[in-house]
Amino acid sequence: MNKKVSVARLSIFSNSILIILKVVVGLLSGSVSIISEAIHSLMDLLASIVAYFSVRISDTPADERHPYGHAKFENISGAVEALLIFIAAFWIIYEAVKKIIHPSNVEQIGIGVAVMIISAVVNIIVSKKLYRVARETDSVALEADALHLKTDVYTSIGVAAGLLLMWVSGYHLFDPVIAILVALLILKESYQLFSKAYAPLLDLSLPADDVARISAIIQRQCTDEMNFHNLRTRKAGHIKYIDFHLNLDSEKTVGEAHEICNQIEEAIKNAFDHAEVTIHVENF
Repeated sequence: MNKKVSVARLSIFSNSILIILKVVVGLLSGSVSIISEAIHSLMDLLASIVAYFSVRISDTPADERHPYGHAKFENISGAVEALLIFIAAFWIIYEAVKKIIHPSNVEQIGIGVAVMIISAVVNIIVSKKLYRVARETDSVALEADALHLKTDVYTSIGVAAGLLLMWVSGYHLFDPVIAILVALLILKESYQLFSKAYAPLLDLSLPADDVARISAIIQRQCTDEMNFHNLRTRKAGHIKYIDFHLNLDSEKTVGEAHEICNQIEEAIKNAFDHAEVTIHVENF
């Protein structure tokens, strides 16, 4: 089974279990912060489903309608996930403000704390797996999913701390206040994720450090009778697209020019995984 698809399925399964736990305990306890965490996990589940289908589609070969492949489906997935998180954050704030205006007691605090700790531990394990596969495959969809779960770890710990403070102090305002803090953290996460996922859809250049490395690799392959210009880069999903113009001596044969281009292309692909290199040959 495809490694990306397998770990995406794991994320769906873990989020489904955590949603059930949080909803049940949230309803029993009346805690808005636990309900907010259940909403967060629901958004995580939707995001995991989106990520699952996007990684399946992104790895399918190019076809007549998509001659450059399907890699950008991962970027679309990341942008959608960011919007889902954004919606969830505002819903949490809405529910928390209602709780501040119309306060109510929180019951079963011990069970609530236990569920939050379980949630944090599960999400630590799953997010680490997602991050590892995301790095190995350069998958923005899996990285987005991992970021969701990593944030869920922090928010679960925050909610557990808020419940404990309520139990110790008897001050129930801690519950909605913690929920609002959770939502603000989620809003920050959604902005960062959306920026990263959306940038390749605008064909932005690769990071400056990567462009400098590519330029240095090409320069090392060039002799005194060669030079290059008009280096352009972009990214779609996990694929990096690189193209430039290479000036060669007009006396070079087609075979010689082809061999030089192959050497440069191989050098770049050795340095960058999933690179697609296009070289336009020009004569001096």
